[in-house]
Amino acid sequence: MKHYVILAIASLAISACSNQQGTTQQEAIEQKDDDQQIVISRAKYQDQLYGFWLGQCIANWTGLVTEMDKVGNIGEYQTGAFYTRDDWGKPDLPSIWAGDAPSNLSSTIDFVFRGKGEMWGADDDTDIEYMYQHLLLTNQTAKLTPKQIREGWLKHIKTEEENYLWVSNQQVLDLMVEGVLPPETSDPAQNEHYDMIDAQLTTEIFGLFAPARPDVALEIAHLPIRTSARQEAANISEFYVVMHSLASKADSTTSINQQLRKLADQARDVLPDSSYTARMYDYVKEKHKSGISWEQARDSVYYRYQVNQQDGYDITSRNITCNGCFAAGINFAASLVSLFYGEGDIAETIKIGTLAGWDSDNPTATWGGLIGFMIGKDGVEQAFGRKFSNQFNIHRTRQSFPNNGVDTFENMASNGIAIIDRVVKEEMGGTVDSAQNTWIIPAGEFDLSQMAAVD
Repeated sequence: MKHYVILAIASLAISACSNQQGTTQQEAIEQKDDDQQIVISRAKYQDQLYGFWLGQCIANWTGLVTEMDKVGNIGEYQTGAFYTRDDWGKPDLPSIWAGDAPSNLSSTIDFVFRGKGEMWGADDDTDIEYMYQHLLLTNQTAKLTPKQIREGWLKHIKTEEENYLWVSNQQVLDLMVEGVLPPETSDPAQNEHYDMIDAQLTTEIFGLFAPARPDVALEIAHLPIRTSARQEAANISEFYVVMHSLASKADSTTSINQQLRKLADQARDVLPDSSYTARMYDYVKEKHKSGISWEQARDSVYYRYQVNQQDGYDITSRNITCNGCFAAGINFAASLVSLFYGEGDIAETIKIGTLAGWDSDNPTATWGGLIGFMIGKDGVEQAFGRKFSNQFNIHRTRQSFPNNGVDTFENMASNGIAIIDRVVKEEMGGTVDSAQNTWIIPAGEFDLSQMAAVD
């Protein structure tokens, strides 16, 4: 188990969360005068968790329309020029797996919504996060053990061919069937796919389970991440976990864009400076700062990393499928393009992520969920000017959950609150104030740069 060195530094500034329009919500979070405690409204946080699930589903299903349509012009797959902003609303082209068939979700590249009376289906960007939440709740724990993770996977994930697992996660399941426990399931000697995108799909929610305390978030996420990822792939997942945890401390006096930029810069500290992940972050950030378009930045990422394999992003020696178009790194770089150029607007961020290429539903789901959390249920609905279904079917991709797999965002958010109650008390040494319906969390002193792990 990973142990973090906690260094005494000044506590990070704490302030209110905000909605998309920047309205201050002092009931969500406030800083104590003694700078030692963080007080967070459980009621407000529950609404934000609803926004997380809703925003993630909208983004996930919209990104699925173009998933693997455009991966570049090298290697086994030759898919032609990447999409641009002018392709939004135009016919969807076939993915690398679909032959001549376009997406069955939408004939055009556009948002995918589910309205009242309809149901959101689970996908691999939401279903294992849902499973981990369920396992934490039913095992009445703040931190999952190797045995609990293995038993959960074997119970809730189908072993047959079509089980909505990508390559590392599939190898994890195969190893678990043989009796192997995490973190050995991501050991490069046993899992050659340890550096693929899989952990990015499954672990961001652990950041939300540890509001305002990224040190605790990284601790409880350590084993779930290393169930399927090692090295830079694990660092990328930790980057997202930190951003989700720190979202509770975002400065509501600034715009959502400014808040996200600060969160990302803080999370950059968990990327080892010598890693390609840190260099990717710095590179995409600089491209955005230069004023070029997101399409130019995306194309530059493609040539720098997938074609020329710079900054230590070595994919040829690993013989990675599609010259790296499924590897963790290229998806991370594409994700950063949509983050920086989306500028805090949930709809625009999803659009760019959908058009950017590669595994386009993964970055969209990440940022749709995070921005959805930051602006809450009402903020998501206002951003799209409509109401959405609150129904979620986990049995589209997984199995053996209560109520034949049908759940609601209200219940999912409520379950998240119950988990956070336990994390606050058992992992943070904080308290739940029932009378005020708040969490009282010790602010903690930590240096994120000392938490950058190299497996």
